[in-house]
Amino acid sequence: MGRRLARELALQILYRYEEGDRDINRILKDVLKAEKYEEKDRRFSHTLVTRTVNSLPEIDKYIKNVLEHWEFNRISLIDKIILRLATCEMLYFKDIPVRVSINEAIELGKKFGGGDSGRFINGVLDAVKKKI
Repeated sequence: MGRRLARELALQILYRYEEGDRDINRILKDVLKAEKYEEKDRRFSHTLVTRTVNSLPEIDKYIKNVLEHWEFNRISLIDKIILRLATCEMLYFKDIPVRVSINEAIELGKKFGGGDSGRFINGVLDAVKKKI
């Protein structure tokens, strides 16, 4: 599967969570139960999701502090989740180079976000990187 797909699963899980299904443990179990996923990738998705959810106030503070001429509540849900996942990686996953986290987030934005998501995500995360 690889970490890119693990990040896509984390995005899917957090999307369901943000859409109102607040039983994060059940969502994790439902999404990650497929046998086709390797255990290390399941663990990565699980850790990324739980650490993001448990650290939302701090993660959102980093994102909000770098937004210029943009309000946090105006960010699309997909872009917001991608920003949160990447910021979480930058803060708490010291084994992952920051540039990798940013590049992976940009790719997620291009695949799942709007037309300008990749550039928007890049700009925000570059600014977050400087604050960290």
